[in-house]
Amino acid sequence: MQAKDIMQRNVRTIGPDATVAEVAAILAEAGYSGLPVVDEENRVIGIVTEADLLVRAKRLNLPTFFPFLGGVIFLENPRRFEEELRKATAVRVREVMTTDVVTVSEDTPVQDVATLMVEHRINRVPVVRDGRLVGLITRDDIIRAVHLGAVGAGAGQAGGESEGEGR
Repeated sequence: MQAKDIMQRNVRTIGPDATVAEVAAILAEAGYSGLPVVDEENRVIGIVTEADLLVRAKRLNLPTFFPFLGGVIFLENPRRFEEELRKATAVRVREVMTTDVVTVSEDTPVQDVATLMVEHRINRVPVVRDGRLVGLITRDDIIRAVHLGAVGAGAGQAGGESEGEGR
């Protein structure tokens, strides 16, 4: 079985210039946990998820440091803080989205899709043809395929928990 056999074809997307408030409303109202971010040509340029938006609600912790000889030595990487701060103050989707997107083609075996999800700890994988979005596979889609017996039990074990996965 291949990605094209289980993917959702009618995929809700959002553009990079949409506001964080707009994407939050879509996620809340539609019950989705993430959306692909696409450009004008329907090319996947990012993913925005509930986790990206949760950064706005969490307490920001300054990186631990100590002064030394008139300078500062960080005891943890300040880049993590900078990334959290960027997302916490974001106004546009492009400022909060994840840009390192794992995608698959329509011909990718479902077991390979499940493996990617587990290895990359992701809940959804855009399906692309010539770089353009044609579908989306969520953990729920994998679990449904396993339940229907279309994919071997090994992929079901690899899929992990659904975590309330939306579309």
